[in-house]
Amino acid sequence: MIVTKSISLACSPRTVWSFLADGAQWPTWAIRNVLASKAISNDRWEIQTPRGPGTLHIRGVEDFGILDHDFIDAKEGKWTVPARIVPVSTGSLFLMTLEKPAGMPEEAIGRGLQELDDELNQLARVSPSL
Repeated sequence: MIVTKSISLACSPRTVWSFLADGAQWPTWAIRNVLASKAISNDRWEIQTPRGPGTLHIRGVEDFGILDHDFIDAKEGKWTVPARIVPVSTGSLFLMTLEKPAGMPEEAIGRGLQELDDELNQLARVSPSL
């Protein structure tokens, strides 16, 4: 199963990219999966998730709006998530594509997709203040 979710944000792509490329900002919008974060290098963060400790590795390229990242969860394993910021007339469109990892139960991916909806809606709520 592969699903792409998106949200329209009333901010420039540069503003959105700068905010999302900073893993320290993730607890403000990734409210279901990232409770806290602490930088361990310029592109890696130690994160606290509802399931325990994890790692966030962001592999971004600002000029192309790329915000691919690895979300490594102690209990659910590693999710490699392609993500893009696309310029549109009203600001930006942020897209994330999730592919169900092998062996993950269907109910877990369903729960994860609902949590992503919650997080994208939270991102839209915080984006006017960016």
